[in-house]
Amino acid sequence: MACEEYVFIPLKGDKKISGIISIPDQFVREKKPAVILAHGAGNGMFHPLLVHMANVLAEAGYLCLRFNFLYRDEEKKKPDSEGVLEATWVKVYEYLKNHPLYKPSFIVAAGKSMGGRIASQVAADNLIQVRGLIFLGYPLHPPGKTDMLRDTHLYHIRVPMLFFAGSRDPFCNLDKLSEVLAKTDAVSTLDVIEGGDHSLKLPASSGASDREVCARVLGKTLTWLKTI
Repeated sequence: MACEEYVFIPLKGDKKISGIISIPDQFVREKKPAVILAHGAGNGMFHPLLVHMANVLAEAGYLCLRFNFLYRDEEKKKPDSEGVLEATWVKVYEYLKNHPLYKPSFIVAAGKSMGGRIASQVAADNLIQVRGLIFLGYPLHPPGKTDMLRDTHLYHIRVPMLFFAGSRDPFCNLDKLSEVLAKTDAVSTLDVIEGGDHSLKLPASSGASDREVCARVLGKTLTWLKTI
């Protein structure tokens, strides 16, 4: 059975952030990547989807580290600056990559909304070297502003990418996302959650539960991880 380790990850100066490592019974670092999970702007590492994802990944043999960005640990509502968010992602990556016990051979970066976007930015700049990227609702543009795409850096990514997107997501027009992915050099997979919003949640009228959505996301993720 998987277990958890609460950790503190050092940042610049004397600052630290909290994280939780979900540890499988047997982690074969030469065969399976470790996964780093980052939260979105309005939530933290205890978001139900991230907790469930970490647990399922660990049960399947994948070491998983989820963490809080600094502003979340400091109980601030406004996210850190782009520079601080990016530096934090790099520090978390370096922490896990060089961990004296685990030392994963390769890492997959994953994130919900902002967490995934920042991961892709530092990956595009080659500040982290990952085997793949997973996006749980990519914020392609501000709501109603499909002419303001956050896509430029995606064209510099060469590793496989897995996108989960809700069909009702105001931050991600699916036609625009499909156009962007068609222009990237990376192998990209898009899984659309019909009726899902930015958090992949379905309306009550759908009759489907959050657990069912989580099961779909986790099933697709586990299948995809075997291909990279």
